[in-house]
Amino acid sequence: MQVVISEDRIREGVADLARRIAADYDGKNLTVLGVLTGSIIFLADLIRQIDHPLQVGLLQASSYRGDAKSPGNLIVNSAFLPDVRGRDVLLLDDIFDTGTTLAVLLEKVRELQPRSVRSAVLLWKEGRQKVEITPDYHCFKIPNLFVVGYGLDFNDEYRNLPFIGVPQTG
Repeated sequence: MQVVISEDRIREGVADLARRIAADYDGKNLTVLGVLTGSIIFLADLIRQIDHPLQVGLLQASSYRGDAKSPGNLIVNSAFLPDVRGRDVLLLDDIFDTGTTLAVLLEKVRELQPRSVRSAVLLWKEGRQKVEITPDYHCFKIPNLFVVGYGLDFNDEYRNLPFIGVPQTG
């Protein structure tokens, strides 16, 4: 496994992002919505570092199936969402790749009438975007590599790695 972002760099990046989010949402009714399953580690680490009250919800979205390395049709399950009407929402995802998932999810969340909606991602994969939107917050920009670890998977494996890496093929 080739390490792209070390565990220490991730910890520092998430802490920096938490400080920025805490400052921007100070005194607001923040709801952080994590996109399952890739964002769960990122979500847990991030919210523990935001030192004011917040609400947490989960949204399930998947466009990769099995051992696929490119996205297919997006499937969304919003059954785990709290009521976000009138609240400030931060949609949290693991990676901004083509941007299609984020665009669809932001639209779905806006339909729930929050006061505001912003987005945050752990990784921003450069050069693959197919939409006009960009995340409001990100921890790291990476080149167009297929990466795993820290919640990201390949065929539902490698999510548990404490770093971001490129799996060896062959």
